[in-house]
Amino acid sequence: MTDKQLAAPDKERQVGLALGLSAFFLWGFLPAYYKLTTAVPADVVVAHRILWSVVAVGAFLALRGRIGEVIAILRKPAIAFKLALSAAAISVNWLVFIYAVEQNEILSVSFGYFANPLVSVAIGLIVLKETLSRAQWVAIAIATFAVGVQGVALGEIPWISLALAFSFATYGYLRKTVDVGASPGLLTEALLLSPFAAAYLVWFGVSTGTDVTYVGDPWLLLALIGTGVVTAFPLALFAAGARRLPLTIIGLMQYIAPSIQMLLAIFVYGEEVGEVRFATFALIWVSLAIFTFDALKRSRDARRARTPKAAPQAR
Repeated sequence: MTDKQLAAPDKERQVGLALGLSAFFLWGFLPAYYKLTTAVPADVVVAHRILWSVVAVGAFLALRGRIGEVIAILRKPAIAFKLALSAAAISVNWLVFIYAVEQNEILSVSFGYFANPLVSVAIGLIVLKETLSRAQWVAIAIATFAVGVQGVALGEIPWISLALAFSFATYGYLRKTVDVGASPGLLTEALLLSPFAAAYLVWFGVSTGTDVTYVGDPWLLLALIGTGVVTAFPLALFAAGARRLPLTIIGLMQYIAPSIQMLLAIFVYGEEVGEVRFATFALIWVSLAIFTFDALKRSRDARRARTPKAAPQAR
């Protein structure tokens, strides 16, 4: 094997790392983008996001000659139905996310996405009857305690964080049950949601007398059109990066986005952390550290089990 052939996997991993980091950094700064649309109600923004996602993701797939994959998906009712369910889950996630940004609750967004991996593990336990390790049980227990403490301290259930964590974990579970590509799957979901989004915009415009096209405010309209781009572009980066990286690295990278969101909330938008809230974040970080260490250990053990032992040399 030549030096060039040996260097190829390292080069691919470097490219994957750059693509993956770019995707998670963009997702981290997503709240800053939706500050541009705070003049529009969250439900209307979501409707626009769905429709412009059809345009953006559709254009991306058309340029790559992959529209046929979407047509093939729509011709299979069982797969289309599962994607309809995942579309419902992601639309709830988008609505809560945009509402939280408009209400200056970006810290709640960050907390929810920090908790998301642990909720995914819990779904695996409940739905898939998976067996958890002792470390995973400890991590989930600490996270549950953190949510409880925050709920008692704030005087209400942290519903934004919980809704984001559970809706995205549910979305992830549903998408794992469907063997379709990331971008074709997203376009199919957006297409399935688009009639409801268009109907909602018409109803909202008629019932409130609002011009939901926002043609009178070109900058706001441009920001709404951009919701399709900020949905499609990071996903395309992530999909390309994920093909080149081990799952353990992807798992570690998912903490980048909520970390950026937390820093934005505190240092850019001036959200108050408070001692109790900081303590609950600390508990979540402890639980994630336990969870991540256990995941890395399991991955290392699995690699060792797959690696054949060298045969003893004859003397």
